[in-house]
Amino acid sequence: MALRPVHVNIKAVDASAVGRFWATALGWTAYSPGVTTYVGPAGGPVWPDPDFVCVDVVPVPEPKMATKNRVHLDLATTSAAHQAELVARLQALGATPADVGQGEVPWTVLADPEGNEFCVLEPREIYRDTGPIAAVVVDCVDPRAMARFWGEAMDWTLHEVTDDQAVLRSAKGVGPYLEFLRTPGARTVPDRVHLDLLPYPGDDKEAEVARLRALGATDLDLGQGDVPWTCLTDPEGHEFCVCAQH
Repeated sequence: MALRPVHVNIKAVDASAVGRFWATALGWTAYSPGVTTYVGPAGGPVWPDPDFVCVDVVPVPEPKMATKNRVHLDLATTSAAHQAELVARLQALGATPADVGQGEVPWTVLADPEGNEFCVLEPREIYRDTGPIAAVVVDCVDPRAMARFWGEAMDWTLHEVTDDQAVLRSAKGVGPYLEFLRTPGARTVPDRVHLDLLPYPGDDKEAEVARLRALGATDLDLGQGDVPWTCLTDPEGHEFCVCAQH
């Protein structure tokens, strides 16, 4: 029994506009099968995508707080020219430079049209085969504790764990990395960006949720009512959801 991440959930006041932004940013397509805007590779929505962690933009009434998100995306580039072109194209689409205290670094920190921070990375060999999303990055206090929890929660492979970071990736060696970075003093506000996990076909969702609770997850009431997914938080309070098979 194990779970896999199927998409990064982004809350937005204008979900369709933010979905279109991310579709252009990633070179993917925005689909609106219902209330949310799903962003995935072209060719029609495939859920779950076999190789990529996609993006699902969910409408909410509240705008983002000024506080930095604890979860963000790092975008991969193939050359310095590609990085410069992507940054320019995203700023033309409404992205704005963001200062998260990064100082002089080779990557560019931007915010999407509703203020969600993300990074456009300089070319890095480790990310050459990830697709457009190099990594889903999570600020945390204790990467080792996060590695223990998420390593048990999901069937992804743990590539690295130190006091400063923990790195996981799909055992198939495809798609983005999941990186937990030690960030002392990260403020805890309701998460604007979180991971959605999915059981494998034939696995029992409620049994998976019970297993996560035993690992240290806590139930989360967002006023969601009777819905087919289960909202939880990890041991450091990061929100995530366990989805049901369609």
